[in-house]
Amino acid sequence: MPVIGQRTHLVLLAAWTLLWFAVVEPHGGFSWHYLRTGGELIYGGEGGGLNLYAHHPELQMGPVSFLVAGLFNPFSQHTGQFLAAALMSFLGLVILVLVGRSAAWHMLGTGTNHQRLRQRVLVAGLAFIPMWIEVAVRFGHLDDVLALFFTTLAVRALTRGNAVATGAFLALALDSKPTALAFVPLLLALPRRHWLRALLTCAALVAAAWLPFFIDAPHSYAAAQFTIPVQPASPLRWLGVGTPDTPPWGRPAQAALALTLGCLAVARGRWPAVVLLGANARIALDPSVYTYYTASVLLGTLLWDTIGQRRLIPWWTWIGLLTLYAPVLTIPDAATRGLLRLAFVVISTLYVLFRPLRPRTRRNPHPLARAT
Repeated sequence: MPVIGQRTHLVLLAAWTLLWFAVVEPHGGFSWHYLRTGGELIYGGEGGGLNLYAHHPELQMGPVSFLVAGLFNPFSQHTGQFLAAALMSFLGLVILVLVGRSAAWHMLGTGTNHQRLRQRVLVAGLAFIPMWIEVAVRFGHLDDVLALFFTTLAVRALTRGNAVATGAFLALALDSKPTALAFVPLLLALPRRHWLRALLTCAALVAAAWLPFFIDAPHSYAAAQFTIPVQPASPLRWLGVGTPDTPPWGRPAQAALALTLGCLAVARGRWPAVVLLGANARIALDPSVYTYYTASVLLGTLLWDTIGQRRLIPWWTWIGLLTLYAPVLTIPDAATRGLLRLAFVVISTLYVLFRPLRPRTRRNPHPLARAT
């Protein structure tokens, strides 16, 4: 690959982002009205405030997402949606910067070729950005955007050995979208003596965000029982689920599988796979197959391709894009698409957990290693 400067790959990725934004934005904002409604209700009004989840169980986003969405309340529906989409698109670029810096810091002292690392971020980013625009612009899912952004900040803090920041950012991810619970095993990648501090920080911030709703309006638990139809392309169909709506064990099983796989990844020294495994658990057991789900998978593959291994070509990021998104446009049969989704989950999970990896030798002690 040609030599690229320290900022050239970011300029190219910014141009790529602007191109996708321009193409998708005129027809975007499919789900922004949920955020707009929640952003208005959380700041007060009938049926809002701390009664928000009790009266509106269909609003499945976290309170932080609604608080941020409310910042666009002073603008008209169209202008607010446009500004929110622009901000969310920008955060996709920030994520790529954070992942690159996290990888560089994690590999400090291993003789990493930073030119190759920038090339890897560029090639992976070309696949990541279209799916990021899908969640940020086409659907306008601020909750997913914030959850993945805060998770990336947690990874950055983790590579620097900052336990409090790691716990705080994972809490903010959970406070933005409950499915971010799948990424909590990242805490276990910290040195063991920092586990308690990180866990207490995370738990305290999660409690501060969610408990007021349940204390003031106990019926808020209804939001956790909200169900959606099981789509024909859902892998659940291949797992024998024949019910029309979300099975009662669906959400708990997602969380249990994600946490189990994440803990196994950390135990095997493969913590950069935690986000991918958590996202895999979601798409394997989720009743729906919205394309924006793929953004969380591609953040997982991005982290794995840049931090978890040293191959120049980020194969898993592109495999994820071609397996999970391309079939939506090219394969009309829903059952076949569901089988491909399940196949990606199984194969990528086995790969990141059990494929032998070359050990990295450090010329100088890594800050995280010194803290162990």
